[in-house]
Amino acid sequence: MIDRLIAEATECDFKASLETKRPKSWLKSVSAFANGIGGTLFFGVSDDCSIVGLADAQAAAEAISRLIKERITPLPEFTLSPLQEQGKHLLSLVVCSGQDTPYFYKADGVTEAYIRIGNESVLAPSYVLRELILKGTNRTFDSLITDRKKSDHSFTLLEATYLERTKLRFEPTDYVSFGLANKEGFLTNAGQLLADQPIVYNSRVFCTRWNGLSKGSIFDDAVDDKEYEGNLIYLLKSGSDFIRNNSKVRFEKKAQYRVDKPDYSERAVTEALVNALIHRDYLVLGSEVHIDMYDDRLEIYSPGGMYRSKPIQDYRLDEIDSVRRNPIIADLFHRMKFMERRGSGIRKILDETAKLPGYSDDLKPVFRSTETAFFVTLKNINHTSQSVSDQDKDQDVTKMILTFCGVARSKREICAYAGFSNLTYFTRTYLKPLIDKGLLKMTLPEKPNSKKQKYIRT
Repeated sequence: MIDRLIAEATECDFKASLETKRPKSWLKSVSAFANGIGGTLFFGVSDDCSIVGLADAQAAAEAISRLIKERITPLPEFTLSPLQEQGKHLLSLVVCSGQDTPYFYKADGVTEAYIRIGNESVLAPSYVLRELILKGTNRTFDSLITDRKKSDHSFTLLEATYLERTKLRFEPTDYVSFGLANKEGFLTNAGQLLADQPIVYNSRVFCTRWNGLSKGSIFDDAVDDKEYEGNLIYLLKSGSDFIRNNSKVRFEKKAQYRVDKPDYSERAVTEALVNALIHRDYLVLGSEVHIDMYDDRLEIYSPGGMYRSKPIQDYRLDEIDSVRRNPIIADLFHRMKFMERRGSGIRKILDETAKLPGYSDDLKPVFRSTETAFFVTLKNINHTSQSVSDQDKDQDVTKMILTFCGVARSKREICAYAGFSNLTYFTRTYLKPLIDKGLLKMTLPEKPNSKKQKYIRT
């Protein structure tokens, strides 16, 4: 039974015994579970899931209830249940995800809120604490009123884009009804993020096209490097343009027509960028969205993990609930048709990528999140095609060498016949592998560096 309960728990922690002299060791997990997606504490079970049992389960249950009521504030919703496994008494403490966040451990002269990171309960960083406070007061970052007057800023790009994409004028009253300002004329954070002037320092996108398959020095290994800041619509357009300018559209000739083969789906790129800008955590100071392009893939990073949820890799991609971190911005971008209906962004990225010529399942987009970050990886459809072409080329060269070496040939003769000029590259890439595989042999194996050395097919 205990195995089933562990499997069903959203998060879980194990305590071989109940620590009453230092209850913070387990009460911090109570705080973390209530501040997160809930979880279960099993008492009488060791970290390796071995059944230890409790000497007095009734006394332990009373102490657990008392200590939670005394030291966790506000009081979270929890259920304490007795269990029996292998003839031993255990306790299951199920802590529900709370709405009145943050839930603090308050004792020993400290007031601390905890969250789960991996399998540990850790002290909540300041930006997470601010988000928990917003959640507990039923507010979001983009709805907060600022001290900036709308009349001191312009919104030309927002109004022009809204007209272009909806065929409707952005009326003065829309600023209040859409949540960009209050009736007194002060901007919300959403309004600040859509003003023409850069106001929110975090509203930035860093873009880099790397030379090869990994990061290196920004000065030596970056083919292209741009930084953008300001209005979210401007950031979306700039990020999209950067990706387009650093991508290629190849084509395949058919009998009566040609098929265009872009590296990435433009619609999938737009959806991924919109998600990064709309759903990111703006409370993380000094953070920004990153676009990193490599020969074989495009990676988009945004600050903030899944909002009020488990990591995305713990879900099936077709059953993810739509909980929006910045609902005002999301609603406006939906009105302007930059994003699909709620909850369909990931599905759209998958579907649009699957439509590309040359797509196969191994090129499926990858989504990954941690407690503090979200990553989308789109794979370059044409890089795989190039790899396949390179493999075909290698096979052709190998066949050519083996045919030519039916009689003994020198290294230079083979290199020239195969159409290569760089002898060192040719030897390392083609000749040595064939010798290692036993497909070619030296005529003078005891003198591998002899000027008279030749090679013949085995």
